[in-house]
Amino acid sequence: MADRLVIAHRVGPNSQMTQRLAELVPDAAIVAWPEPGQVLLTFDYPWRGADQYLPDEVEWVHIMGAGVGGFPFELLKGRPLTCSKGASSVPIAEWVLAAMLAFEKRVPESWIHEPPEVWSRATLGSLAGKTLALVGIGAIGSEIAKRALAFDMRVVALRRSSRPLGVAGVAAASSLDEVLRDADHVAIAAPATPETRHLIDARAFAQMKDGVHIINIARGSLIDQDALIAAADSGKVARASLDVVDPEPLPAGHPLYTHPKVRVTPHISWSSPITMPRTMEIFVENLRRFRSGEPLEGLVDVEAGY
Repeated sequence: MADRLVIAHRVGPNSQMTQRLAELVPDAAIVAWPEPGQVLLTFDYPWRGADQYLPDEVEWVHIMGAGVGGFPFELLKGRPLTCSKGASSVPIAEWVLAAMLAFEKRVPESWIHEPPEVWSRATLGSLAGKTLALVGIGAIGSEIAKRALAFDMRVVALRRSSRPLGVAGVAAASSLDEVLRDADHVAIAAPATPETRHLIDARAFAQMKDGVHIINIARGSLIDQDALIAAADSGKVARASLDVVDPEPLPAGHPLYTHPKVRVTPHISWSSPITMPRTMEIFVENLRRFRSGEPLEGLVDVEAGY
């Protein structure tokens, strides 16, 4: 009997993703959630009301993304949960480099639309010789590091586990204070867990040097946004480039929208022609493993929360 892939109701039955899945796995029965099946393919969006259950028929859950913080782990009851770690790491890393270059080269502020008072004069920065602090160096952080090193940046990373960093040329920091202390740019690439909520708070900002550039492509909850605004007002933070905020979307009138030192994008750093094909490729490979009884890839450590 074909595997029955249960598509969460947030993914419409006529969506491009669902249609592509039917092409890639033609021998599977793809049904709409909440009809149960052997496999549940979903996003980690917060589950509410009637969604708060997993039928016994569900043997494995796969999240179509890297973040899993919105999924109710208690529903698993020992069943495996996987996610598409790494599918969007390259596009997100490119976004981070674009944000750092925009900050250093004053783009778009330096664009002109009429003759300036002076020509061929500017005070622009450079990535070469600057220090990038990576708070988290998983799939995304590793891709950021590779690109930053290519720009002759010094890269220092903090990893919560004792595993090797995995990228030659990156220095390991032993604490949050150490990784932040000398940074010109700070990129937040750590998972969102109860332990990392407001990891970057007033105390963390106090460890940074004046004029730092903060970049968040992880989850909005990792930064205390009130502390961020205070740090920007004081001059500690020269710019915050935020692709993720808390909550999402921010309510109308939120001060982050209009703060002169903050740039907010609507959680789009993952966007690229390669993201969805890579996401589907990861799931289809795991489906093959599921059918053949092989170990699944991208397993989520439910205890750790990522």
